[in-house]
Amino acid sequence: MASAGGRRSGLERFVVPALIFAALLLGGLVLVRLARNPQTDDAIVMADIIDVVPQVSGNISELHVADNQSVKAGDLLFVIDPRPYEFAFERAKAEVDALDGEIEVTDRRIAGQRFAVDAARAGVRRAEAQLHNTSDNLRRMEPLLAKEYVTPEKIDEARTADLTARAGLDEARRKLDQAEQDVGTLQALRGHRDAAQAAVGKAQLDLSFCRVTAPFDALVVNLHTNIGQFVAPGPTPVFSLVDARSWYVVASYRETELSRIAPGMKAEVYVLSHPDRRFAGVVQGVGWAVNSEDLPISPGVPRIRRELQWVHIAQRFPVRIKIDEPDPPEIFRVGASAVAIVRSRP
Repeated sequence: MASAGGRRSGLERFVVPALIFAALLLGGLVLVRLARNPQTDDAIVMADIIDVVPQVSGNISELHVADNQSVKAGDLLFVIDPRPYEFAFERAKAEVDALDGEIEVTDRRIAGQRFAVDAARAGVRRAEAQLHNTSDNLRRMEPLLAKEYVTPEKIDEARTADLTARAGLDEARRKLDQAEQDVGTLQALRGHRDAAQAAVGKAQLDLSFCRVTAPFDALVVNLHTNIGQFVAPGPTPVFSLVDARSWYVVASYRETELSRIAPGMKAEVYVLSHPDRRFAGVVQGVGWAVNSEDLPISPGVPRIRRELQWVHIAQRFPVRIKIDEPDPPEIFRVGASAVAIVRSRP
């Protein structure tokens, strides 16, 4: 018995140190691996999300999607009652048509008026010349009256001719002003027509906004409405769309690890709902700013909580990793937990 106990004692002296050495070796290998390939389980699955906000207001007359439904680019999501916008479109077109008719009539009238303008200008020039002649004649004759070289009757005739020439010039100028005013009316009508045509385009655009379609392949989320609901442009979306074309992971790494992470590096991602599946990715970028809990910087900067509040630990920064082939796509959900490993070295 003593011999068996001695053998066990001797075996323990070799096994225990061997296990400790193996544990230390394994721990060292893990540390080396983590140092070579930064890893974090503080990661979430993300995709770009847009809010669906209508461009026009009205009641929903058709709803073609349900919550959590998958849609393709161009699929009809919902329809806003188009009748008010159809009326506005038809009214705008009718105004353009009315102006076109008025312009056509005015244009025909102005076609003759253009000749009248030229004739009126010529009449003004003739009246100015006649007035110039009569005024000169009157100025020459008036000094001769005192010397009795001309009779008073001749002076009266000259003055009458001067007054007549002045009245003729005024009349010619009034005709010119009237003719030019008619031509200006046509230009004003054409300006109104351009404004009316712009109103037609605006009404047509508003009418097209009544049909809201998917801008890309997406997933419908947060849909809590139905036919008859009044919607309008503003901060409150009808629902949101998750861009199903591209998925990525936002992984939070300690600042001490960022020197080993750079855009373009290969990465591996494991989604916690399916930890048996490995997804390849690539680092798109490393965050340049985060909001400190003690001193917030800006609402537009991401905020990452520290793990411990009573101990000063390394800050974490977001690293964006794009998934190369998110297949099968149903595994990926926005906000799902993930593990990310950056292969900083081959």
